Amino acid sequence: MKFIVCVKLTPDTEQLADVRPQDIGADDLGVTMVLNPWDEFAVEEALQLVERFDGEAAVVTLGSEEATEALKRAVAMGIEEAVLLSDPAFAGSDAWGTAHILAQAIKKLGDYTLVLTGKQSVDGNSGLVGPGVAARLGVPFVSGVAKVLDVTEESATVLRELDEGMQTVKVKLPAVISVSKEINEPRYPNFVGIRKASRMQYPPIGAKGVPGLDMGKIGEGAALLKWTNLRKPPARTGKCEFIQGASVAEQAAHLADKLIAEKVI
Repeated sequence: MKFIVCVKLTPDTEQLADVRPQDIGADDLGVTMVLNPWDEFAVEEALQLVERFDGEAAVVTLGSEEATEALKRAVAMGIEEAVLLSDPAFAGSDAWGTAHILAQAIKKLGDYTLVLTGKQSVDGNSGLVGPGVAARLGVPFVSGVAKVLDVTEESATVLRELDEGMQTVKVKLPAVISVSKEINEPRYPNFVGIRKASRMQYPPIGAKGVPGLDMGKIGEGAALLKWTNLRKPPARTGKCEFIQGASVAEQAAHLADKLIAEKVI
């Protein structure tokens, strides 16, 4: 079994309180960049699944070479394989474009059992990439997974957290799941893991190294095109008519006649 985790490099939330309003939108907020905290739960779960079901795990991230810091954290925790997707053509991709790139890269990694993601990222907070990857791969998606009960060759049984309570879901494999923070407690990397992560090489894979990539669906140009293709709905028109009558009963009768004439009733 192979478990793949999609991760992202995000600002350290403990330092975001020091960011001033005029800094928002700048390329450098002056804060430390770390593995997205929500993704740590996905990395930990992948490691536990490897231990439980005798599999292997890989981590994938999209970004500049700085994004290797996210990969290093995952490797230090125990992940064996790390993939950095980095190319100027990827810059500016929206959630849908990012999902397309990740999905094609996952296909390149070969047969997989589960793709795991965090609930969302602490910067974008949209939670769209996970379901987007599932849609691009053409596989089922389950959100809010609080526990993985069992994994077989054909299916996975998970416990899903809803506002109304817990729901047990059996999903056909392969599939994509996003995990909640209730699923586990991420481990701290040990010295051996940190040393391994620092010595490991993370060669970037560009657009040419991702088979089946549709260049028209990625990058800033594709994201802007979606916005420019938006159209305002036609303006709503209507008129207001006051029902006249000497009494309430007469007004009601007139109203009923008009509704019948307009075939509303």
